[in-house]
Amino acid sequence: MAKKVVATLQSGVGRTFTKCIRMVRSPKTGSYAFEEQVVHNDHIDDFFKR
Repeated sequence: MAKKVVATLQSGVGRTFTKCIRMVRSPKTGSYAFEEQVVHNDHIDDFFKR
């Protein structure tokens, strides 16, 4: 059996959001860092275009 938290995410509301991860280059050091954000499915393209 799934835990209650996982089971509630599978209902209608939880499926409309996606966790997006992208690599961002630091202007000071030149190294890469990861930016994570939970985004509504309608705004995924906007997140990656920024």
